[in-house]
Amino acid sequence: MKLLLDTCVWGGVRSALANAGYDVIWSGDWEEDPGDEEILARAYREERILITLDKDFGELAIVRGLPHCGILRLVNLSSQQQIVICLQVLEQYAEELKTGAIATAELGRLRIRPPD
Repeated sequence: MKLLLDTCVWGGVRSALANAGYDVIWSGDWEEDPGDEEILARAYREERILITLDKDFGELAIVRGLPHCGILRLVNLSSQQQIVICLQVLEQYAEELKTGAIATAELGRLRIRPPD
């Protein structure tokens, strides 16, 4: 499964996900931040699920209708919790995310909005 981590996601999540067999890129490695719209567009072009802490991506996808290949938003998680939650959600809800679902995950709670 292909993933794009937004800059706001702790960089250590990238190695943990790569070690688990995921194809991961992190926008923190890019020379400059292209902005949310371009990050979402790149994830879509490359068929990657976007992982972020930023709620603006949900607005871009839902309100503005920008195309995406699934979004996982992490809420109020420490760096280490980001790893654990990402691995759990990706393992259990990969198919939903691949079809364009938007998942919001925090400790003890997961909400999934299926694609329209």
